[in-house]
Amino acid sequence: MKHEFKSYYLDAPLVKGRALDVFVPEQITRDVSIFIVHGGGWRGGNRQSFHPIMEAFNNEGIITASTDYRLGAKDAFEQLSDIRASCDRFVSILKEMGRPLKIAVYGESAGSHLASLLVCAAPGACGENNSFANKWVAPSFGLLHATPATFEPWEDIYPQVWSAMQDIAGASYKKDPGRYRRLSLCRYIGKNNPPLFFIEAEYECMFYSDMNRKLLAKHRRLGIPSQMKIYPRMEHGFFYALARKQQKACFRDIIDFIDGRKVKAGEA
Repeated sequence: MKHEFKSYYLDAPLVKGRALDVFVPEQITRDVSIFIVHGGGWRGGNRQSFHPIMEAFNNEGIITASTDYRLGAKDAFEQLSDIRASCDRFVSILKEMGRPLKIAVYGESAGSHLASLLVCAAPGACGENNSFANKWVAPSFGLLHATPATFEPWEDIYPQVWSAMQDIAGASYKKDPGRYRRLSLCRYIGKNNPPLFFIEAEYECMFYSDMNRKLLAKHRRLGIPSQMKIYPRMEHGFFYALARKQQKACFRDIIDFIDGRKVKAGEA
């Protein structure tokens, strides 16, 4: 299927990292669009890494966008501002196309941390600064892959992860624990959240699935139809291509989830 590809920059003059790519299929068959936030330890990665998967979503009739954020930002609060600004630009693009403003936000690892705050926290609730062209449009779904349930330290935290978290928090935990609480997804789990799909790997070594299972249980008590699936024999951040069996299964599960269907097999 043919698609239209465009890059959009948020600033003039250009600011590196504040940009997004949008793929539009020749035939749009779904009302939900997908907005992707890449991972990479908060200091690496790029929006182009998801282009092949975006093209696959296009082949399913889904508009997709992939955003960058400033890798050299002072802290995660600035990065959250960047992705909120990109999502706001995506809303403007959907409006210009006359499309429904139903957006599913996908994030992976560090990108899932930022995406989870975008989805579950109201603008400014984390303490970030925002400026929008539109009235804020809350995402309709969260697709959260390898997500930290909290930004505060937990037992047996992976040392390299804790180092990266302290770096992007902008201050040590001992000096300013409040900013770690403001960056914690668990703080924003509540009745106003959209459905979340927690995508987990059996061999996850960084952000443990049992922590997100507690968030899932809270959603279910609130009547929110969130789901979780643990993919066997998969490692942290496995959804980078569509070559392996479980990568393909995850792709289909995402489509089922945004179509309102129960994700098949796996953890529920």
